[in-house]
Order: sequence, then structure tokens, then C-alpha cells
Amino acid sequence: MNKKNAKDKPNGGGTIALNKRARHEYSLEEKFEAGLALQGWELKSIRAGRANIVDAYAVVLQGELFLIGAQITPLIQASTHVVANDRRTRKLLLHRREIDMLIGRVQRDGYTLVPTALYWKGNKVKAELALARGKQSHDKREASKERDWNREKQRLLRRHNKDA
Repeated sequence: MNKKNAKDKPNGGGTIALNKRARHEYSLEEKFEAGLALQGWELKSIRAGRANIVDAYAVVLQGELFLIGAQITPLIQASTHVVANDRRTRKLLLHRREIDMLIGRVQRDGYTLVPTALYWKGNKVKAELALARGKQSHDKREASKERDWNREKQRLLRRHNKDA
């Protein structure tokens, strides 16, 4: 009568891949959750931890969103009968009103759609997309200085509270 938690399942909501570079290169404004249209060999490779979204981005083609540049390296034993392309264009699955809103923001306002994470939701693979604007180099330096100052401030506070 022992119930299993979501943590006990092999893919019960864990993160598959993160795009940490996106947080450095872009200022992220709004996030969306999108499904991915995958093939069977891609799902097996993702379960084996062979996904990378660092160079990926989303584009609008004929009124639909597609993920370009995401790398899912095929397993040798899983893709013997299929010619696998590890960087193929994958369709992103969203509601029509979300797609229309994103198309408007990207085309009119000059935003970029950047995937920030791939994760499991139940037994489905989801992509977290962010509406982003590119940072200038001085913005990156400013963000780095602020991050370093916050880290140093936390160290000082911990040291001060330890003595008290």
C-alpha cells in the first residue's frame, strides 16, 4: 500500500535540458509552455539525456511555430531503421490564440523566441519558451556586476549574522 511519489517515477517532471546562455544573452520578459512534436527515436534519446538546446531558437513559418537548432543526439541502438537528423526542425504545439499573440509580438515588436528549458510534464516533453530582447554588451556587464554584488552582499550578511 505504498504510493509512489512523482519523484519516484523516471520522468515525473524533471528537467531535461536548460539554456543558461539565454539568460545571459537576452533579457527574458514572458514565458510560455509548448509541447514538442517528436519522433520515437528522439524520445528514447531524451530519456537517455542526450538533448541540448543552447543554440536553439523558435521561428514562425506559415502561421506555425518551429524549433530550430535543438540537438537531440540519436542512440545507436534506437535508430537503426531510421535515418536520424539530430538538428531537424521540430514543430512547437501551442493553442492558436497563443501562436497568434506570439507571431504579433515577434513580427511587430521585434522580440525573439528562445527556448529556456526542456522538461517532463507527465509523460510528455514540454519546452519553455521566452519572449526575449537581445542584450547589448554593456547590459551584460551591468548584469554581471549586479550579480556579483548580490553574491557578495549575501556573504557579508551571512558573516555578520554568524557573529551576532
